[in-house]
Formats: sequence, C-alpha cells, structure tokens
Amino acid sequence: KKFSVTYYRAEYERNIARVEGPQGRYMKGKRQSTVEPVFGTLIEFMGLRKINTIGLKQANKAMHLSAIAYNLKKYLKFDQKRSIPIAIGSGAGKLALPLFVKIMVHYVKSHSPAHGKFTFNF
Repeated sequence: KKFSVTYYRAEYERNIARVEGPQGRYMKGKRQSTVEPVFGTLIEFMGLRKINTIGLKQANKAMHLSAIAYNLKKYLKFDQKRSIPIAIGSGAGKLALPLFVKIMVHYVKSHSPAHGKFTFNF
C-alpha cells in the first residue's frame, strides 16, 4: 500500500476543525434539517434527478413547479393530521388550498410570460 500526504493537508485539517467546531456542528444540523430533506425528496421520489429543459428560465420554472408540488404534498399531509372538528368548524383549511394553488400558479405564470401553455380555470 502507498501512503501519500497532499500538499494541501493544512487546509484540509483547518476545514475539518472548522466543521467539527460548535458553529460548524450547528450549521450542519441546520442544513440537514431544512434543505437536504427537501432536495432528497425531490430527487428520490418526485423524479427530479435531471431537469430536461433548455435555458435557465425553463429550469427555474421546473424547480418552482417541483417546489410547489412538494409544498402541496406537505400541506395535504398537514391538513389530514388536523382533527376533524377544527376542519369542519371553520372551513378555513378547505379554502386555503385552492387559494394557495391559485397564488402559486399566478407566480409561475408571471415569472415566465413567454410560456403560454398554462391554462387554469378557478
């Protein structure tokens, strides 16, 4: 076996110490709890391994639509966990979903006016 030491060993050790310090552990925990699960879900379960579009605008639109789908799934799961008397009593939960969808569709349409294939009737 061959053991080699890189020229950048000092930088590697400094980075390892920074990541293993208290602030590094805190930031790693934050990232793992907020960002990484979302991208993991989009990649593994929602087919976003590859974006088949041409141009940044189209790729951005695909990411927005994926994020909307993720948030809708999350909202529906949250809505099902709520107790039945609250959902029936106020009706606000039933009104919030169509409004949320309408706002998101308007957002996507306004950020890509050249794409005319969006037709949604509410």
